[in-house]
Amino acid sequence: MKSLRRFIPLEAASEEAITWNAGEIDLAGSRPLSLWLDEIRRACGAFEWITFAYLTWLLAILTIFHRNIHHAVPDLALHLSIAAGIACLAWCAAHSRSAVVRLARHWYPLPLYIFLFEELQGFVHALFPGWFDRWLIAFDYSLARTHPSVWLAQFASPALNDFMQFSYMTYFLYLIILPMILYARREHLAFWTVMTSTAIAHYSVYVVSVLLPIESPHYSLAAIQTKALAGGYCTAVIDLVERFGRVHGAAFPSAHVAGSMVAILASWRYRRWLFWVCLPFFASMCLATVYGRYHYVADVLAGLAVGAMGFSVGTYLVKRRGALPEVEE
Repeated sequence: MKSLRRFIPLEAASEEAITWNAGEIDLAGSRPLSLWLDEIRRACGAFEWITFAYLTWLLAILTIFHRNIHHAVPDLALHLSIAAGIACLAWCAAHSRSAVVRLARHWYPLPLYIFLFEELQGFVHALFPGWFDRWLIAFDYSLARTHPSVWLAQFASPALNDFMQFSYMTYFLYLIILPMILYARREHLAFWTVMTSTAIAHYSVYVVSVLLPIESPHYSLAAIQTKALAGGYCTAVIDLVERFGRVHGAAFPSAHVAGSMVAILASWRYRRWLFWVCLPFFASMCLATVYGRYHYVADVLAGLAVGAMGFSVGTYLVKRRGALPEVEE
């Protein structure tokens, strides 16, 4: 089709020109859909594409196994809205000088991780109705001819319980401390390497959690536990969080360990002093996941492997051309 242009006289505002070209219409300065999509594509970085891939996987689960998921239709709409919101935020940050928009652009991943983990309780039985803990129980028992979480209970005391619960909570600090340092120093490549690697580690955990439902020793070994884990302030805080946010399932691999493994490896690369500060707490957190009956030893080992894989793949992806988001300086 030949291009046809009709121009309104200047006195009638020539901005309102109508352009016909190969079926595309540009009215009053509006742009073709292809141009908008190209701008969104360039505004998104490796983190967004990893997140879009995970959301696409969830949408497939919701579509294929909707009969096994409560509120599948609202969940479908919600996840489509999340994807659209991420794309919109990325585009706005690339075309806005607003400090608030840019702050949201860099830090929305953290609440997103938590939300996507919390919702796993509704997905863990989408494919399989039962639990597979017996395999991990057998693996743990084969290591020392005992159940590790039950054996550790003999050392329980209020002081030790509080220390272990504090160590378990340091996971949230790992997600924040290094990215904050890198963000403040405007080390964008390092910042997005950590964010993308953490995303890969977490989303890998979430996918495996749906494919292999594990409920944790807190539930599966409750009948043979010999002592309650009573403590002080830290234990009370954890109990409060668990009361409102405990996810029944999604124990294998450990998301705590996987996310923290990314942080500890990234600290070694980008801030060696932070690595040495965090290492003792990281080791304590790995032990605390078993001591607190949140995970099997197998969960911890798998978390270490997934975290290492996430950092390796994330580092590789962010080095590729176009991996960093387009942001105006």
